[in-house]
Amino acid sequence: MNAQSPIALAGDPGRLVQPIVRKTAGRSERFSVARRAAGPLIIVALWAISTSAGWIDPSILPSPAGLVAGWQQLWTEQALASQIATSLTRALVGGAVGIAFGLILGTIAGLSKLGEEMFDALLQMLRTIPFLALVPLFIVWFGIGEAPKLLLIALATMFPMYLNTYAGVRNVDRKVIEAMRSFGLGGRRLILEVVLPLALPQIFTGLRFALGVSVLVLIAAEQINASAGLGYLLNSAQLYQQVDVILICIAIYAVLGLSADLIVRSLERLFMPWRAGIAIR
Repeated sequence: MNAQSPIALAGDPGRLVQPIVRKTAGRSERFSVARRAAGPLIIVALWAISTSAGWIDPSILPSPAGLVAGWQQLWTEQALASQIATSLTRALVGGAVGIAFGLILGTIAGLSKLGEEMFDALLQMLRTIPFLALVPLFIVWFGIGEAPKLLLIALATMFPMYLNTYAGVRNVDRKVIEAMRSFGLGGRRLILEVVLPLALPQIFTGLRFALGVSVLVLIAAEQINASAGLGYLLNSAQLYQQVDVILICIAIYAVLGLSADLIVRSLERLFMPWRAGIAIR
């Protein structure tokens, strides 16, 4: 007997339609790194070919081999590892302070109408101010030491963390909160065990933006009379027109930003394992 098609079975209310499952090819984790690295490797290859063929003046864009030589010189003569550690410490300390304040204020404003009325308007107003415009003011107020650098990074990272935490907490299903209260869960336990876990996706989005912003603001912050760090190397390289050093510092900033993103991705897999592998195709 010929098998009936799903369309024919759909007309019979007493029969169930067998769903047609479309098989999709799974992503190969083995080649994931290779696919991600393909684009940068192609760019580097074209760059090397252009400089070796003489199409690009080395004084404008040094060759990859020239950058490797410049890296070795910076590592031995300018204590590059110490300079990176100084910049990384500034980004982490300032970013940690800003992220902590953003998380706390976002949670308060998301949970409480009073908190929203007290903090939201002020923070929405402050976040529209370009952080570069605050550099002269911070120098006047706090001098040219580490304080203005750390405050600038903290202020810039606080806003994306606040906005995403506020949105995540505010979007938690009210029915879930009422259900947990009916089971006797309230106060701090309700916030820590229900509200914040449900708001984690947007909190991690805010964390990703905040860490990226901390690296961006670090570049501006280290222009404030820095005597050590990547900003100091950039200023010196600009003064002496050392293009190779400028490109090396830019590459290090890019690696710091990529590392911050990878750290957040790892935290997402740790705290939200149910989201691993979710993709449309």
